[in-house]
This record gives sequence, C-alpha cells and structure tokens, in this order.
Amino acid sequence: MKRFDAERSMNLAPRQDHALAASVFLLTGVGLVTLYSSSFAFGQRFFGDGLYFISRQLVLGGAGLVIFFAAARINLNLVRKLMKPLVIGAVLLCALTFVPGIGVSKNGASRWIHLGAWTYQPSELVKLVLPLYLAHIFDKKKDSLDSFGSGVLPPVMITALFFMLIYLQNNFSTAVFVAVNALVIFFLAGVRLRYFFAAIVMLLPLSSLLILTKEHRLRRLISFIWPDWEPQGAGYQVRSSILTIASGGFWGKGIGQGTRKVASVPEIHSDFIFASFAEESGFLGVLLLFILFAVFAARGYRGALRADSVFKRLLCCGLLTMILSQALLNIAVVSGSLPATGIPLPFFSAGGSSLATTLIMAGLIVNVSRREEAYGR
Repeated sequence: MKRFDAERSMNLAPRQDHALAASVFLLTGVGLVTLYSSSFAFGQRFFGDGLYFISRQLVLGGAGLVIFFAAARINLNLVRKLMKPLVIGAVLLCALTFVPGIGVSKNGASRWIHLGAWTYQPSELVKLVLPLYLAHIFDKKKDSLDSFGSGVLPPVMITALFFMLIYLQNNFSTAVFVAVNALVIFFLAGVRLRYFFAAIVMLLPLSSLLILTKEHRLRRLISFIWPDWEPQGAGYQVRSSILTIASGGFWGKGIGQGTRKVASVPEIHSDFIFASFAEESGFLGVLLLFILFAVFAARGYRGALRADSVFKRLLCCGLLTMILSQALLNIAVVSGSLPATGIPLPFFSAGGSSLATTLIMAGLIVNVSRREEAYGR
C-alpha cells in the first residue's frame, strides 16, 4: 500500500487549464491591438505621439503578465497570510488620492495618485483585494454565518469602508460596482437572505439620493431615459458610440480602417473602446469576442466548482464575476443599453492600472483551476 501511494504521488502534478490561459492571452492580445488602433490618432493629436497610450499599456501590461505567471503558481495559503497588509495597503492607497501633491484630480474627480512619472488608480486594486478578503473571511467564519455580529458584520464594515473611499473620490459607478460584486460573494458564501433584504431596504433610497445630488449623474440618467433630451450634451457620447458600432456592419471595416474613432466618439480609446472594436471587426468580430469571454467564464467557473476549499471557490467565483460583469456592464453602456458610467472594458481600455490588475486577477483564477491530476489522464 505504501509503495502504491508513493508511486501515485510521483505521477501526480498540477495540470494547467490551457483553454483558460489561452483565453486570457487572446483577450489581452486583441485588447492591445484594438487600443493601438483606437488611440493612435488621439495620441498624435494631443500628445504628439501616436504610440503614447499603447507604449504605456505595454509597460504596465508586461508587468501585469509577469505577476500573472507568479499569481498562477503562488501558494494561496501564503496570500492568505498577507491579507491584513493587503487590505491596509489598499485602504491607504485609496486615502492617498485626497492628499495634496500625491492625489491627482481630473474633471472634478480625485481617483489617481502619482507614482513618479506615472499615475495609478487605487480603486482598481480594490477590485482584487476585496474579493480576496471576503473569500478569506467567509472561509474562516463559515460556521458562524448565522451570527450577524461575529460572522457578517466584519466583512460588511470592510466593504462599506471601500465603498465610501471610492465614492468620495467622485467615482460613484465604481463604488456601486464593487459593492454589488461584494454582495455576490456574500450570497455565494451562504449569508442569510434576510440580511440582503435589509440591505436593499437601506441602499435603494441611499443610492437614489446619491444620484440625485450630483448634476452629472442626473443628466446621464435623464439622457438614457430620454435620448433626445440633450443630443449634443450628456447623450452625445452614447449616441455617437451606437452609430459607430452600427457602421461596422457584419464584416467590419478592418483593423486600423475605422474612421469614426478619430473625432466622433470622445474617449473612444478608454471606456468606449468597444465601439472602435465593433466598427473595425464588425458583427463577426464581436461574436468572436463574446466567445472568448464565454470560454474564459466557462473554464473559470469549472475550476471554481472543482476547487478543494471554500476560500478557493469564493475567490475564483468572485474574481470571475468581477471581470465578466465589468465587461458586460461596459458593453451595455457603450451600446446604449444602460446609463453611462466610468467602467472600463477589461483587457481593452486604456489604463495600465486596469490591465495590470485584471491580469493579476486572471492569474489567481488560473491558479485555482490548476488541479492535482495524474499524467496521461
């Protein structure tokens, strides 16, 4: 028996989910090509360098890929031991956005901090750290979830803290997005439904108040409900985006051949990059993009279901849901199906903070999907 167990252990090794990893690499590659095409004219016009955005994306994306490979192989128990420093570090980075000389303000929003010649958006780090923390704490407290004080209140307080820090940066859409994705992990962990009903009763009037007290949020909501209300104002970007998507037809105009990206859609290289992709790749390209995300989702959730611990299951599901819901939300906004928000398209939108964080999240998903299987099976 001992000999059999020894031989069996020698024939076991962590096996990589190649389809999952391939979907990550393909999404990253397509995203970089799309960013290059959509940002060249804008970079040339405003920065005198058509490679301005893609060069920065390549640097941070390259760093993200290095950490992706590390995250895909790191012992997750080591990550759990670093949970307190990770949470405290994310809180401090979010708080630094309010410090004069360190925080960077653009268009009335304080969402970035200076890192030498670069800027970083700490709210992107929260999308990684909060699911990590929630998966960790719910695994530790899986036997005490019936008690609100000891089982549910600690993760509620950390989630609320991150929500307030991001909201105070004048980033309401990201704050709500992070909080909703946190609630998904609460649900998957088995938190009682009565707590969700209580949260809904409190959050609905609060959310309405937060929307109505800011003019730009109210204008976006009105322009979504009534598209002809301000066609050259709040509704211009989305209307132009819809026309750009429609102009791609079935086959698309070809990579680099899009014309509406030059001046028709503001910030098309950022939150509205999907419009540029649809114009140049057409319906067929959009269909292939959805297939890529579907493969990423199917293989990722498959790995989560096969995980051998509550922590791994919650972590994988939480990170996957964060990435996929962000992609669906962005595409829905760009196509006019939801009111405009400031949520970027994962793997595509300009912003090294977003790409690097997404790659780290994908690396942890790949990590969970690796299983001990016998060679040759």
